[in-house]
Amino acid sequence: MKKQIRILGIDDSPFNKFKDKEVLVIGTVYRGGDFFDGIISTKVSVDGSDSTRKLIQMINKCKFRPQLKVIMLDGIAMGGFNVVDVKKLSEKTKLHVIVIMRDYPDLKKIKNVLKKLKMTGKIKLLEKAGKITKHGKIHIQLTNIKIEEAKRILKISCTNSYIPEPLRAAHIIGSGVVRGESKGNA
Repeated sequence: MKKQIRILGIDDSPFNKFKDKEVLVIGTVYRGGDFFDGIISTKVSVDGSDSTRKLIQMINKCKFRPQLKVIMLDGIAMGGFNVVDVKKLSEKTKLHVIVIMRDYPDLKKIKNVLKKLKMTGKIKLLEKAGKITKHGKIHIQLTNIKIEEAKRILKISCTNSYIPEPLRAAHIIGSGVVRGESKGNA
């Protein structure tokens, strides 16, 4: 595996779940974990169902697409409960997908909330995403990639933190754009 593997890190920006209808989504393109190549963005509906379609469009039409090898998502949902169909995202972009989570999600609680909100279709997407595996201080879900390869990519891209640099940068940029300055927790 090349140290300069092209990685797209995607994170949603801060939003107000009571006021905002859409949330800004930032994608940062990195060569490994050292060199920032560029940025792409889109917007998705808060608690909507357009995240998969919008991410596929954003990725497939960007100038960086030919070099990309893997997508990293900061969690499986954007804008609250706008759950990404990671299998479809991988299939339509022809890229590996690694979902990164700082903490193991309380799936029982999430499913109960989705049932109360009458969003049961999103439960299927959560289940379809596959097994969650602990890797160091983070948890990961893999689509179309073997664990050994994912671990090598994480080793290359985690240069300043246990969070991969493409995700850290997407988080910092999104927070800075929306709030006027970035906060910690990247």
